[in-house]
Amino acid sequence: MSKVTRIGILTVSDRASAGVYEDISGKTIIDTLNAYLTSDWEPVYRLVPDEARQIEQALEYLVDEVGCCLVVTTGGTGPSERDVTPEATEAVCDRLMPGFGELMRAESLKYVPTAILSRQIAGLRGSSLIINLPGQPRAIRQCLEAVFPAVPYCIDLMDGPYLGCNDAVIKAFRPGA
Repeated sequence: MSKVTRIGILTVSDRASAGVYEDISGKTIIDTLNAYLTSDWEPVYRLVPDEARQIEQALEYLVDEVGCCLVVTTGGTGPSERDVTPEATEAVCDRLMPGFGELMRAESLKYVPTAILSRQIAGLRGSSLIINLPGQPRAIRQCLEAVFPAVPYCIDLMDGPYLGCNDAVIKAFRPGA
């Protein structure tokens, strides 16, 4: 029997965490990953306000205690004073993976000129990959579509679980495959 892979979904939003509105962004990530992945996986969902320490604690919990090989965040990547997700992510990461942010911004620029305002990053904590996504559902899908082909191989390189993908929806890149 294979172990179920855990993937962290972290929504960062003052208003959603206060119950002002429903978190559609976190659900968009889960729906998108359900379409992409053929491996058994379970989302471990967290919702926190735009507070650096709470974001850091949620990331540490998802990686260190739950053992998520991948954590995908949404929200808090813009230029407003309350947008601190990239700083909180960098604070808990051992190393950054700048190509993810670069590619996501390049992809988003195809749709909106304000993509240059996005500050999302990605990094490694232990043997886990953390990726910041924007907060809008359409932008989430666009960014995930751009970067996800590299995610399974990144997890492979860190001796994480094998992430099988639905090739009809998204094709993971693995050298020699």
